[in-house]
Amino acid sequence: MALTSEILSFLDELLDPGGFDDYGPNGLQVPGRAEVDRVVTGVSASLELFERAVAADAGIVLVHHGVFWDKAPRALSPTSAARLRALLTADVNLVAYHLPLDAHPEVGNNALLADGLGAARREPFGEHGGRAVGVAAHFAGDGIEAGELVARIGELTGREPLVFDDGPARVRSLGIVSGGAAGDLETAIAAGLDGFLTGEPSEPAMTTAREAGVHFIAAGHYATETFGVRCLGELLAERFGIAHEFIDVPNPV
Repeated sequence: MALTSEILSFLDELLDPGGFDDYGPNGLQVPGRAEVDRVVTGVSASLELFERAVAADAGIVLVHHGVFWDKAPRALSPTSAARLRALLTADVNLVAYHLPLDAHPEVGNNALLADGLGAARREPFGEHGGRAVGVAAHFAGDGIEAGELVARIGELTGREPLVFDDGPARVRSLGIVSGGAAGDLETAIAAGLDGFLTGEPSEPAMTTAREAGVHFIAAGHYATETFGVRCLGELLAERFGIAHEFIDVPNPV
């Protein structure tokens, strides 16, 4: 067993949530039991995730997208109430880290994507609220063939990405901001990068990428954000001697 308070302290120290101007609260969102021996991780808060976590006897559910957001209605909807009821009835903690988990250089979504694609080096990229949350990945030598990059992205994320392949034949640099960050395509263009990878596309992305002569790749909001939370769960299991299970609730978006 591990103390929930010690796990939360470790996560807050590792991820530095206070350093981000985020869209909702990071850290503990719903308090539960004081001691845990199993953590379940998942990308997004949902009733299915919570019910499966309760069935697995998890003491903590750790997610990237929590249940509370700054612009959401303050009154609970029936859907929100059902999610909270599942957690509270089973005395399960809900912990969420959004931008801090995108940005982290070791367990962050974007760093792990860059490493998984074989980047030789990476540097901070894509500021939100004055803090870089993405990475600019650089590939060795004269880069990699564009088709090979797309194939690597598909293998890494487990889905066929949407690609606007108007960039150079060989890709030497790639901006990466997971999730819904299509607006950062312009930032990648301004930085002189050969391409940009995110989760969701936006309508202007095709013509913007074409006219700028760069690649735009959207590999899925969900699919690009499974990496950080899964890695974080494995880290908790190793550090605190507890069990970890990643529960996949696939989303085509």
